Amino acid sequence: MISLFFSFSAVGQTKEETEIMNLAKKKFRWMVEKKIDSLSVLADDRLSYIHSNGWIQTKKDFIDDFNGKLIYHDIKVVELHSRVYRRSAVVTGKGHFIVSLNGNRMEVDLLFTEVYIRSGGKWKLVSRHANRLG
Repeated sequence: MISLFFSFSAVGQTKEETEIMNLAKKKFRWMVEKKIDSLSVLADDRLSYIHSNGWIQTKKDFIDDFNGKLIYHDIKVVELHSRVYRRSAVVTGKGHFIVSLNGNRMEVDLLFTEVYIRSGGKWKLVSRHANRLG
């Protein structure tokens, strides 16, 4: 089941900030749809992907785990903001994630921060960190 929901405010956002928010939304859709090729292009080779349980993944770990270890069933993003600083961008948001980890299904509300850099004319995800809400 894929039911991505996004609520965000583009008021006061620059063209680049709107672009990076749209990319972050695509990333969530790709995670649910297991679009490994798209995720691999987006992720920087030095990616640090930190989950709310303290689990830290490299780009290789992040991509490899789509083969069954971690399954994203649904992602509902309820808040999303971005700020661009020259060649870097910070995306913050809140969301409800339904996932299975090693076969154990769970639902978590997360607050997340993602950092992107512009490299070769494209945005690359270099860091992501999430904390559980509540």
